[in-house]
Amino acid sequence: MTRELLRLTDIVYIDEFVTAFINSFWIKHNPGHVIVVPNDHYENLYNLPDNLGAHIFSVAKKIAIAMKKSYKCDGITLLQNNEPAGGQHAFHYHLHYHLHIFPRYENDELHVNMMNKQLADPAKRKDFADKLRAKLLP
Repeated sequence: MTRELLRLTDIVYIDEFVTAFINSFWIKHNPGHVIVVPNDHYENLYNLPDNLGAHIFSVAKKIAIAMKKSYKCDGITLLQNNEPAGGQHAFHYHLHYHLHIFPRYENDELHVNMMNKQLADPAKRKDFADKLRAKLLP
């Protein structure tokens, strides 16, 4: 497996304001989680315009509904961190606002396994992205 952190096939949604993609690093029992990012740079929630924040949550809702249908998960968790002390470590070079959408399963221990991430195979990421895109189509 090559260490490709993002491929075009990982993208599940894109418009003029945001891009959503399957995260390259998977957490045990919660494969295929999605990250929604604004296309323009905003460091964190504090400087994110209100209308863009509303749009991000609108897109997150669509993805969450598609995730429930395609992954057959029991629930969804949205997670958004601000500043390093708040757990924000996006993209390792500079901080960039992002919203995580996690599929949840009964007794999945997401919060216990949060720091136990594994780089996912690009082919597996593509499978999850294909499932989501199919449910996101009108």
